Amino acid sequence: MSRSDELLESAKAHLYPNYKPAGIVFARGKGCELFDVEGKRFLDLAAGVAVCAVGHAHPTFTKAVAEQVGRLVHVSNYFYNEENILLAAELAEKSGMARALFCNSGAEANEALLKLTRRHFFAKGEARTRILAFHNAFHGRTMGALSMTGTPKYREGFGGLEGIEHVAYGDLDAVKAKLSPDLAAIIVEPVQGEGGVLPAPQGFLASLRELCDRNGSLLLMDEVQTGVGRLGTWFGYQRSGVVPDAVSLAKGLGGGVPIGAMLTTEALAGALPPGTHGSTFGGNPLACAAARAVLHVLEHEGVLASVGPKGERLGAMLGEVARALPNVCEGERGEGLLRGLVLKPGFVVRDILPKLVEQGVLLTAAGERVLRFSPPLVVSEAELAEGVSAVKRVLGTL
Repeated sequence: MSRSDELLESAKAHLYPNYKPAGIVFARGKGCELFDVEGKRFLDLAAGVAVCAVGHAHPTFTKAVAEQVGRLVHVSNYFYNEENILLAAELAEKSGMARALFCNSGAEANEALLKLTRRHFFAKGEARTRILAFHNAFHGRTMGALSMTGTPKYREGFGGLEGIEHVAYGDLDAVKAKLSPDLAAIIVEPVQGEGGVLPAPQGFLASLRELCDRNGSLLLMDEVQTGVGRLGTWFGYQRSGVVPDAVSLAKGLGGGVPIGAMLTTEALAGALPPGTHGSTFGGNPLACAAARAVLHVLEHEGVLASVGPKGERLGAMLGEVARALPNVCEGERGEGLLRGLVLKPGFVVRDILPKLVEQGVLLTAAGERVLRFSPPLVVSEAELAEGVSAVKRVLGTL
């Protein structure tokens, strides 16, 4: 029995079976490449679902994390720590927000947005508790985040919090019909990632901002998948010129080290006073040092500036595949390095992903019919071309 077989047997015996992972056991990575325990090479164009922003084993990132482990890993939020303070300042400068609250995941960041919103209006003496979200949105797996998630299958068997409603993404008339004095906030993704790599329609985010201002509601931006350079700007909302009241971050922020964040305007700085919210591991020095290293690489090693051109090239390549295989593909969509190749009805992406694994290429599904590209932001055009060529070969056999 090979080492891989031994580990897979152990996994089947001991890991909780809520996932259905591919039968690969990874041992190491470098850049956009991953290697299993047998040494087989795979091209990673998923980046752990938009997490490994600077790829695997990036020297700047690795050095920063290793040095921090040797200095200080955890002290709790009973005390300040240097990396926490420095990261908060850097995120405020890049986002235009004023305050940062750190946690460990995107679900936790969105849970914080929900609690912030309801506590804010409670403190003001306003009976506002309703939250408006969108169909096909994905905001996480905790009960609050799950309640805001717009795909019913994720909520099946769990129920959800009261006062959270969903309308069609991009439908302003549906949003207007839900406006009322008890609407506390609207939460939206600049691009729906899990929902199918759907960019917000032109002017949609700006219109939401206007409607929230008119109604006295908060505009919450879920940037868990789109933030930290994924779309070619630090944050997706910056592409539209819209300034939200609060933002959730995670995924790419830590480059693979778990960290989430909620960023807010100064007006919301008092919404969660001491004792109302917290996180044991949130803002620990190790995670914050990792996040600062990611920000440094993106800004000072030319990565952020390259995302737009590489994203355009990827979009063009996917468009060429769609035109070459019109019986299989509907087209491509997305922004920056978050792109989707949309398949025609009848094709299921999760049936195609194993065929791509056989070709040595890793991608993910976004919805039932969208093949999602969310590569490390350090990906080269040659690596993108390699991956797209493999996709074309596989789809050409269907």
